[in-house]
Amino acid sequence: MNAPNTLLSLDQALEQLKGFAQPYLQAQSFSTFEVDNRVLRQDVVAALSVPSHNNSAMDGYALRVEDVQSPGVVLKVSQRIPAGQVGSALGVGEAARIFTGAPVPFGANAVVMQEDCEFRPPHEVVIKKVPKEGQSIRFVGEDIVQGATILRAGTLLTPAQLGMAASLGCAHLLVSRKPKVALFSTGDELIMPGDVAPSDLELGKIYNSNRFFLKALLIRAGCDVQDLGNLADSFDQTRDALREAASHHDLILTSGGVSVGEEDHIKACVKELGELHQWALAIKPGKPFAYGRLRKQSAASAQDYTHFIGLPGNPVSSYVTFLLLVMPFLQYLQGATNRVYRHIPMRANFDWLKADRRREFLRVRINEQGSLDLFPNQSSGVLTSVVWADGVVDNAAGQTIRIGETVNFIPLAGFLRD
Repeated sequence: MNAPNTLLSLDQALEQLKGFAQPYLQAQSFSTFEVDNRVLRQDVVAALSVPSHNNSAMDGYALRVEDVQSPGVVLKVSQRIPAGQVGSALGVGEAARIFTGAPVPFGANAVVMQEDCEFRPPHEVVIKKVPKEGQSIRFVGEDIVQGATILRAGTLLTPAQLGMAASLGCAHLLVSRKPKVALFSTGDELIMPGDVAPSDLELGKIYNSNRFFLKALLIRAGCDVQDLGNLADSFDQTRDALREAASHHDLILTSGGVSVGEEDHIKACVKELGELHQWALAIKPGKPFAYGRLRKQSAASAQDYTHFIGLPGNPVSSYVTFLLLVMPFLQYLQGATNRVYRHIPMRANFDWLKADRRREFLRVRINEQGSLDLFPNQSSGVLTSVVWADGVVDNAAGQTIRIGETVNFIPLAGFLRD
């Protein structure tokens, strides 16, 4: 556990979480249709080249460039080759009517698109433009060479990668199983939408927004999520709920009750059931953060445990720390090697003259001029800022920003994979 007054950097926290998240989830074989946003656990090696044969890149006429030395040459159309069929060898002075994807016949070394040709029934075609050798032909192995490793184990799979795997005949892929996550809320002030009408909401009570966006974020992170509601204000009931959740899940995630000095049962219960690391992070928003491990009741070894992560209660802090820390932790847990996000240099259309000792993540939006506007209220309780923003500026500790300066932009889309 870090000293109370010591701030842990984001990079240090990520490194520690990576150490705790030793990939242990079993690999499972699933249909390639079903593994988007899952972590690949076995290299995919090309069993064939793509394309596997020279084929036409468009509808037109396959021919020999030697036969077309000037525009207006007339060739004999000797055959018609649709996609999926193989034509015969092309003779001197001949052309083949060919369609996109069809194998280029032996002897042909160019394809002229149909717009540059004039068909003369019944069996002639006028070539209006002189072709170049190799024109409009997709050659064997142009995309993928047989034997090449096209996807590495640890890759977080995307739709494009699924298509590429399918193009190699991969009907199934070996992936990590989905992490099972138990989601809890904490706080007597929290009310579920629908339980009390806004007009009847008591002073001091608030609707539980964190529960909704955290569940959605977990699902987008590829998890099986069980929402277990609000933890009771009772040590025994909290301990029993956490113990039961630990026996069936890989991770328990809570929001609220992890700040230093907070009188919340959850920290004491985690300590009793295992171990707790309470961190003060050098980021804004999102200073309070906790990681722990709970022993499973059926523990066969010291490694048989469930991870615990406690997020801050303020909604923006909870949201941002999930993106920065929980998202990569879940990917580490599944053996992913992809980086979760990347910085994009962009122009600031705002002044930020209040340098902070912590690394800041400022909610911003790209304007029509291609620079970044700043949401006017950067408070950790203003969830509107996240709804409005399409990204954040990663601003170093002690750094001010003036209009026109280049800043490090992280698009939210870099985190939120659909």
